[in-house]
Amino acid sequence: MPPTRGRPIALKLLILLLVPLLSLVGLWAFAAGLTGGDGVRLLAINDLATNLATPSERVNIALQNERLVSVEFLVTGQGAGPMAEARGDTDQAVTEFRTLSKKQRDLSPEMTAQVTALNGKIEQITDVRREVDGGSVVPLDVVDGYSQIVDASFRMYDAMVLVPDMALYRQARAVTMLGEAKDVLSRERALIAVVLARGKVEPREREAFTGMVATRRLLYTQALSHLDGTLRGPFAKLASSPVYREFLEAEDAIKGQAATNGLPATAATWPIDGQNLWAAVERNQAAAVEDITRRVMPTAIGMLIKIGVAGGIGLIAVIASIMLSLRFRKRLVRELAGLRDAASELADVRLAGLVKRLRKGAEPPTATEVAPIEVEAHTSEVADIVRAFNDVQSTAVAAAVSQARLRHGVSQVFVNLARRNQSLLHRQLLQLDSMERATEEPEVLAELFKLDHLTTRMRRHAESLIILSDQAPGRGWRNPVPMLDVLRAAVAEVEEYERVEVLQPPPVALTGAAVTDVAHLMAELIENATLFSPPQTKVDVRSTMTAHGLMVEVEDRGLGLPRVELDELNDRLVKPPEFDLAQSDRLGLFVVSRLATRHGIKVTLTPSPYGGLTAMVALPSALLADQPVPAGR
Repeated sequence: MPPTRGRPIALKLLILLLVPLLSLVGLWAFAAGLTGGDGVRLLAINDLATNLATPSERVNIALQNERLVSVEFLVTGQGAGPMAEARGDTDQAVTEFRTLSKKQRDLSPEMTAQVTALNGKIEQITDVRREVDGGSVVPLDVVDGYSQIVDASFRMYDAMVLVPDMALYRQARAVTMLGEAKDVLSRERALIAVVLARGKVEPREREAFTGMVATRRLLYTQALSHLDGTLRGPFAKLASSPVYREFLEAEDAIKGQAATNGLPATAATWPIDGQNLWAAVERNQAAAVEDITRRVMPTAIGMLIKIGVAGGIGLIAVIASIMLSLRFRKRLVRELAGLRDAASELADVRLAGLVKRLRKGAEPPTATEVAPIEVEAHTSEVADIVRAFNDVQSTAVAAAVSQARLRHGVSQVFVNLARRNQSLLHRQLLQLDSMERATEEPEVLAELFKLDHLTTRMRRHAESLIILSDQAPGRGWRNPVPMLDVLRAAVAEVEEYERVEVLQPPPVALTGAAVTDVAHLMAELIENATLFSPPQTKVDVRSTMTAHGLMVEVEDRGLGLPRVELDELNDRLVKPPEFDLAQSDRLGLFVVSRLATRHGIKVTLTPSPYGGLTAMVALPSALLADQPVPAGR
C-alpha cells in the first residue's frame, strides 16, 4: 500500500508561523484598543462636564442656598420671600440638569446608575419642601433631606472621575473631596442659624455639629495633601487666613457650648464668619473645577499622541514580523522544493538512466551522470541534506558500476564456457557424423543417432547461454535455407521429437543470417509444447503465408494457462525483460524474446481450440527468400 501523501511543508510552516503572528497582532490590538479607549474616555469627560458635572454643581449650589433659607424660615418663621426665590433657583437648575443629562450618550453602566439615582433623589425635594411649609419637621431632618440629594451628586462625581491618567485622577478626586467639604460647611451654616435662633445648643445639634466639623476638617486636610502646587496654593492660603481661623474658633465654641449655658457674645459674628469663609471656599472651588477641566483635554491629546506613536511603532513591528516570517517561510519552502526537484530528477532520471545503461554495458558513467546535485540553500540543515544526497548518489553509482562489472564478468564467463562447450559439441557432432557414415549395423547406428540427438540438444542449451549474454552463436549459413529444413532442424533439437508433426510449409526459404536463431527460437517453443502437454498427444507445426511474411504455428493439446498469466507472458515476449536468475524456470521464454527482438519477429501465445496453447510466430518478409534449388551451408 503506497504511503498517503501528507500536507505540504508550506502549509505546515504557514500554520506554525500563524500562531505567534496572530498572538502578536492580538496583543497589539488589545494594548492599542485598551490605551486608545482610555484616551477616548478622557476626551469624553469634557462632554460629561458640560452635560452632567457643571449643571449638577449648579443644582448643588442652589440646594445649599435653599437649605440655609429653609432652616432659617423653619426656626424664625421669617424669610418666606427669600425661600421662594431660592426654590425657584433650584427648580431652574434642576430643569437645566435634566435637559442636558438627556443629551449625554454612551454612558457606562455605573454612570447610568448614578444619574438615575440622582434624579430619584431630586424627586424627594418636593417632600422636604412640604415638611418645611408645614413647620412640623425638625431642622436637622431638613438638613439631612437636602444633604441626601447633594450626596447623590457626589457619588456621580466619583464615577465620573475614574480617568485613566493616575495623576489627573488624584487631582480630580481631591477637588471632589473639597466639594464635599464645602457642602459640609453649608450644613454647618444651617445649624449655626438654628443655634442663634434658639439661643442655645441642644445636645443632638451639638453632636451633629461636632461630626460635621470633624468630617469637614478631615476632607479638607486630605484634599490638600493630594493637590499639586497650582491647585493647593489658594486653599493653603485660605487655611492660614484670618477668615478661616475665625471660623475655626466659631466651630470650637459651638462644640464646647453646653445646653444650659447661653451663647457667648461672639456668637453674633458666627453667621458672618461662615458667610466670609463660604464666599472664599466657593470662589476657590470654582477655580479648581475649571482648572481640572482645562487639564483634561491636553492630557487626553498627549495620551492619544503617545498611543499613536507607540501604536504606530508597534504596528510597524507587527508588519515587519509578518513580512520577515513570510519571507523566511518562502525561502525555506523554495529551498525544500528545489531539493525535492533535484532529488526526484536524480532518482527518476539520472540514476535510472545510468542503471539502465550499465545493464547493457560496463562503460564507466559520464561526468553528467555523476554530477552532484546543486541546490541554492542558505539553511545549514538543507545544505547538509544536499551533501547527504550527493553522498548517497556517489555510493549508488559506485554500487551500480560494481554490479554492472560483476554482471559483465559473469556474462563473459558464461559466454566463454558456452563457446567452449559449443566448440566441443560441434566437434563431437562431426565425430558422430563420421561414425554414422562408417557403420552399417542397425543397433550401433541407432545408438549413434541417440548420441547425435543428445549432443544437438546440448549444443542448443550452450547457445542459450550465449544468447542470454547478448551474444550471437558462432554457427551461420551463407545462403537461404528452405523453411522445411529449418523446422526439421528445430524439431531435431527437441527431446520428444517423435511427438512433433511438421506439416508441409509453403515453398519459401529463410535467409542464412537468421537460420540459426529462428531454428533455436522454434526449438524452444516446440520443446515447451511437448513439456506442457500429455505425452500421448501430438504437437502440430504448420505454416501459412501472410501479407507481411510467414506465420508459423506451434499447437499443443495441454491444459493451457489462465488469461492473466497468458497476458503476462505475451508482454514479456513483446518487451523482453532483463534476465533474472530467480526465474530460471522460464529460461526458454527469455531466449525466445531475445531472439524475436533481434530479428523483428513477433511471437504470441493464444489459447488452442484443443485446450492447450498455440504459439504464433510471425516471420517478417525481410527474413524470407525464394527457395533455392540446392540448399547448402
